[in-house]
Amino acid sequence: MSTVATDAASPAPARHGRSSWVPYVLNLPAMLVVGTLILVPLGMTFILSLHSFGMYTGISSDVSLANYAEIVRDPYFHEIFLRTFRISLFTTLLAAALGAPEAYILHRMKGSWRAIFLLVMLGPLLISVVARTLGWAMLLGSTGVINQTLLGLGILTTPIQFMYTETGVVIALAHVLMPFMVISVWAALQRLDPQVENAAISLGATPFTVVRRVVLPQIMPGILTGSIIVFALAASAFATPAIIGGRRLKVAATLAYDEFLSTLNWPLGAAIAVLLLVANIVIILGCNRLVERRYSQVFQ
Repeated sequence: MSTVATDAASPAPARHGRSSWVPYVLNLPAMLVVGTLILVPLGMTFILSLHSFGMYTGISSDVSLANYAEIVRDPYFHEIFLRTFRISLFTTLLAAALGAPEAYILHRMKGSWRAIFLLVMLGPLLISVVARTLGWAMLLGSTGVINQTLLGLGILTTPIQFMYTETGVVIALAHVLMPFMVISVWAALQRLDPQVENAAISLGATPFTVVRRVVLPQIMPGILTGSIIVFALAASAFATPAIIGGRRLKVAATLAYDEFLSTLNWPLGAAIAVLLLVANIVIILGCNRLVERRYSQVFQ
């Protein structure tokens, strides 16, 4: 009987060995796409950033860190990178302040109304970012709808300058990236037991206390996850800062674009792009690590 049992169990290691490489084979198409469309261009961009550029000689064949040294030494680049991350930070805060309550309100709505307003919230993702940003340009301009309405009501005597300012860029970016915050908070709200809120109310808690002491701590992982996504997208955004901010209010993405297509200094533009990517990765991984540590029970 023991021999029969041993023989019957012998094929198991073969099946285990066969199944060990199946996930790699199934992921091979995705790995090829990522390697071909993402890793290879990034590697070529990094190699390009190591070359130098001359107005009359073009891109040289020498390899050095001169472009990175120039970015580190020049206060002009410091200002642009600080502006980029300042805009990204305020955009994230505004998206969290508006997106989290909106997701909670959608979560508390009845099924039919919830579907309608969820479609209204996520519908702009189907529209081009350029089209949405141009809409904000018409709203925020000196002769735009907002200023003309406030002037007509007598609230203002002179138009407020939104265009070509950081405030205008933050407002437009927050609207463009708001759906990502709502989706993240919405996913966290699906884990929230509504009976917990009813229990808190039955024990005498006010609605504000329920939101602050019961709901907010449970959806905080969703808010932090959405903040990481919004920050990363805002830091690398190009169309909205280019349209609302104009030529004078540069961020890292528009600066890299100008170096590539205006001054034709491709190595310096590549170095700016690489540094922006590295800074984004460091910030995202650091924040993600903090979120996972603080809310480890959520990610188990």
